[in-house]
Amino acid sequence: MNIFQSIIYPPPPSLFLNVMTAVCLIVGANLGISEARGTHMAYSKFWNWKESASGKKSSAGTAAKVSGRTGMLLLYTPALVAAVVSFFLPGVLAAPRGVLVCAVLGLHFLKRDLEILFIHKFSGYMMIDSAILISFTYFTNTVLIIGFQYLSTGMPEPDINLTYAGIVLFFIGITGNFYHHYLLSKLRERGDKAYKIPTGGLFNLVICPHYLFEIIDLFGIALVSQTLHSYCFAFGSMFYLMGRSVATRNWYMSKFENFRTGVKALVPYIF
Repeated sequence: MNIFQSIIYPPPPSLFLNVMTAVCLIVGANLGISEARGTHMAYSKFWNWKESASGKKSSAGTAAKVSGRTGMLLLYTPALVAAVVSFFLPGVLAAPRGVLVCAVLGLHFLKRDLEILFIHKFSGYMMIDSAILISFTYFTNTVLIIGFQYLSTGMPEPDINLTYAGIVLFFIGITGNFYHHYLLSKLRERGDKAYKIPTGGLFNLVICPHYLFEIIDLFGIALVSQTLHSYCFAFGSMFYLMGRSVATRNWYMSKFENFRTGVKALVPYIF
């Protein structure tokens, strides 16, 4: 407990904000368990998983959906806007750490939008309810991370300053995530909609290295911030991406007879 207290700002005296922090962690863990058990958020290769798994005729023609590209932009753009707007709000950038937190959050979501526009190739759709839920989650947690940072202004700094370690982790995560997204984009030629087993980089060891580096990225943001909510958001996201990576590995194993069983879901040689 003493170690934990030395790396974190005291929680703000707000029952609402502290409840929201607990909800963030619980929701992330619950979504991760649901993904691992086969109940998926309807995007990427899982956008029509219910119909495909059951053999029923797809309901995609009547369900509310958007193109994969539009849906993914919807996920990240509101959070990006929140990070950018924070630079123009009086008091939010009162301390250097506040500037860094807003900057890394903005870079995180800007990179995602740029990848969607110029790197990723899309062939499917996203259910609009999943898009709205995920978008709201990213937006709300971005606002809360910035809000917690603002409320920490003037408080005694944590005994152990993890800002520089956080910046290093953030850039390792954002670079590794981009590299593996780039490898994924090269799997398909123009007009090709077929899924292939990804190779190169850490794909030879795990099926979701892009998730691994996203987790590193988010923990980098948490170390830059050092607030309770930033840590809980990182852990909640980690639990969700762990479940999503298990589901992704199971999906590849069910689709490809030549999938190597030695390839792990998220962490090389371990998980």
